[in-house]
Amino acid sequence: MQISSANLYGILYVEINLFCVLLMEIILRKTAGLTKMVAQRNFAMAIRAQMFFFLTDTFSAMLVSGLLPYSRAGILIAKSLYFFSTTLMCFFWFVYFEYRQDSPFVENRKRVLYSSVLVWVMGVLLIANLFTGNLFYVDADGVYRRGQLFIIQYLLSYVYVFFTCSRAFVESFKTENYAKKRLLRSLAFFPVVPAGAGILQFIWPQLPLACVSLTAATLLLYFNWLDQMISLDPLTHLNNRKQLEHSFELWCQGHPDKACIHLLLIDVNKFKSINDTYGHVQGDAALIRVADALRLGCRILSGRAVIARYGGDEFVIMVSQVDEGEIAELKKNIHECLAGLNRKANVPYTLSVSIGVASGSGRQSLKELVEKADQMMYEEKAKTLQN
Repeated sequence: MQISSANLYGILYVEINLFCVLLMEIILRKTAGLTKMVAQRNFAMAIRAQMFFFLTDTFSAMLVSGLLPYSRAGILIAKSLYFFSTTLMCFFWFVYFEYRQDSPFVENRKRVLYSSVLVWVMGVLLIANLFTGNLFYVDADGVYRRGQLFIIQYLLSYVYVFFTCSRAFVESFKTENYAKKRLLRSLAFFPVVPAGAGILQFIWPQLPLACVSLTAATLLLYFNWLDQMISLDPLTHLNNRKQLEHSFELWCQGHPDKACIHLLLIDVNKFKSINDTYGHVQGDAALIRVADALRLGCRILSGRAVIARYGGDEFVIMVSQVDEGEIAELKKNIHECLAGLNRKANVPYTLSVSIGVASGSGRQSLKELVEKADQMMYEEKAKTLQN
């Protein structure tokens, strides 16, 4: 039995797409253990929507190449599912990217729900298209054609990605946190290759580029996520000690000796007493609350601070391009934020911190700065405990 060139094309197209689906399934299974986290649940939803997109693209290719019986109804349904899955996939990537950027937008579930309006608009347009053919249609000869409003399908989908990736790109220049900057840039450049491939496939629909480029971009995003897992403290989701050391080395390489850097060492007062009296669950909750206070307190620095859990109940904030007045304001801010979080938590114990500050330059090692800040921190702790 002789196989036509169209069938060979279809077989190759299907094999490539199914391989991409398999890779997405592997990523999905590898991240399944972390889906209790909100961002990871949205990551899983984005991957599933992407797999749905791959499968609808495969179904369309099988119809066009003759691997499945070609019919007008079949191709209309296949293309409708394909374009709907495109918008759905872009929406879930949008939500996931907003969570990864700590966007206040996604803190409100109603706003997230309202933002899905373009998905529903696409659904309505695709249903109407079955009768109007404004988006695409099958002509009297049974040939698939693009309609006069065909481009709308891409515009409705890509507005999600354009919005969130543009925001990530802008924010990447505002933060000096190396890990955060790297994350934001990986989010910002995520759609570049798929967009280029999408343009080529728009011109030459027979090229199986969309699934391959999306798979490559998702793999890079997944590897970046693994790197984030290695560099983050699992309890507080702050930078870990290794990442702090890396950020300090990068700062030293990029600044002259005369540049000044400030290091704040934060220690939880009477933490052992909290652990011994109320248990390790409450102890962990206390550390998380301190980490949240540090994040909130550092907002006045507009992304210029690197916050890390140094070990146990000790935290470090590394910041440059600030004066002593801003450091004093930062300390005050941290204490006020922690007090506010304590009132909200309504816990049966007092949670406070002591903060030591050391200033230096790239000529000093991180260890030397930590030791200097540690000395200042114990002096403040002694005054606090006396009061």
